[in-house]
Amino acid sequence: METSLPVPEIQPIQPQPRGYIAPWWHTVLLLVFLLAFSAMGSSGHPNLSHALRMKLYYTTMVMEWLMVLYIWWGLRLRRETKLRELIGGRWSKPEDFLMDVALAVGFRIVSAVILAVFAFALGGVHLGNTKELQDRLQSVYLDGLTEQLVFQLLCVTAGFCEELIYRGYFQKQFSLLLRSSWIAIVLQAVIFGASHAYQGVVGMLIVGVLGFLFGIFAHWRKSLRPGMIAHFSQDSIAGLFWKSILSHADKMLPK
Repeated sequence: METSLPVPEIQPIQPQPRGYIAPWWHTVLLLVFLLAFSAMGSSGHPNLSHALRMKLYYTTMVMEWLMVLYIWWGLRLRRETKLRELIGGRWSKPEDFLMDVALAVGFRIVSAVILAVFAFALGGVHLGNTKELQDRLQSVYLDGLTEQLVFQLLCVTAGFCEELIYRGYFQKQFSLLLRSSWIAIVLQAVIFGASHAYQGVVGMLIVGVLGFLFGIFAHWRKSLRPGMIAHFSQDSIAGLFWKSILSHADKMLPK
């Protein structure tokens, strides 16, 4: 007589709630490093020579890519989130890319208006020493094609790495830790502003507001891609037309 063995019932896999994307100590170390690195440059970079500016560009690029590598390592430790998931979005066809470009352009226009109003509310350049502002502008003057090319590489690095660090890593980690997306957006914006101490107090406030806008943009789009494009284009265009910006700023500043 043939007997059949009982077939075990297959239980559906229950999704496990996601924890933090990286260990808490990993986040603390990155935060301490960012703030310490920012404090070291809080005096600004006045009157840097061409050679020193190039060294600064290379150093900044290396540091930012090392931080991305550090974040990748942190994600690997928890095995909860992959790097591409942190970036989000997908370009499966050309229209997807063009849509993100269009959104980046729209964001640049809206953010420029908001930042202009915010800067005006703060009192603009009259809040600080105008001679100091002139020195800061002159210190990043781009001299020659080689420096311009390296600066554009720096813009690519900043667009990708900084969005990944602040709007990707910090914003996602804080949203899970505090169970609030809005508090996470505010916190990453504060860190973003604080990490630009070389721009002075007013500059840090303006950068912080920009970081807040980038955070809202990333949260709404569920992707860092349009923010990366906007971030890159903002820095890149400033570098390409820096000579005109300096000339215009010099005319507007009181003597």
